[in-house]
Formats: sequence, structure tokens, C-alpha cells
Amino acid sequence: MKKTLVIGASTNPERYSFKAINSLVNHKHTVVAIGQKTGEVAGVKIQSKAIPVTKIHTVTLYLNAIAQRDYYNYIIGLEPKRVVFNPGTENPEFYQLLKANGIKYEESCTLVLLATNQY
Repeated sequence: MKKTLVIGASTNPERYSFKAINSLVNHKHTVVAIGQKTGEVAGVKIQSKAIPVTKIHTVTLYLNAIAQRDYYNYIIGLEPKRVVFNPGTENPEFYQLLKANGIKYEESCTLVLLATNQY
């Protein structure tokens, strides 16, 4: 199982980050979540600020490119195996930083990856 950090997490059932947390939990992945507001989704507590975490395999983003800037150093410091840029989060500037730090990235959809057993 791949420990996953969801950044841009929401308690709104209509948001894709909410659906992703549920799907990740259903697929037995350990989930850590950061969002603008605290809350809980599928038993996962959403933190409202970057928190220290270890052994993150995947970071999945639900923030636009401008909002991601606040997390560049944090994400790179976690040394994840990969960062997933969900639709609407594409960010060539961040791709270059990740590549320079030996972190893989992909433009994909976490929900599709999970549904097709490609996660």
C-alpha cells in the first residue's frame, strides 16, 4: 500500500479531493490530508497546515498552480516517490523543481488510477 498525502483536501462530497480520499481509503492506502479547513473524511483527519510526515509514497494535488507555490519546499522535503497532478493542477514550473530533485511526477487522475489498478 502507498502512503498518500492529499493536498487540497475538502469535506465537500462534490469535490474530487473528497472522492479521492474515500477511494484511497477503500483501496487500503494510508492517507494524510491537508486542506484549507480542518475536518474529517472517511476517518482521515484533514489538517489546515503542512504537518511533519514520513515515508510518503505519493503526493496527490488538488490545488491550482499558484496555490501550490506555498508547498514546493514542503513537498520536496518529504521526498515522495511521485507527485500526481490531477486535472486542473498542471504546473510546469513545479515539474522542473521535482525533476531537479529526483522526484517523479505525472499528470493523471488519482480516481482513474485507483479505478484501473494503476495506482
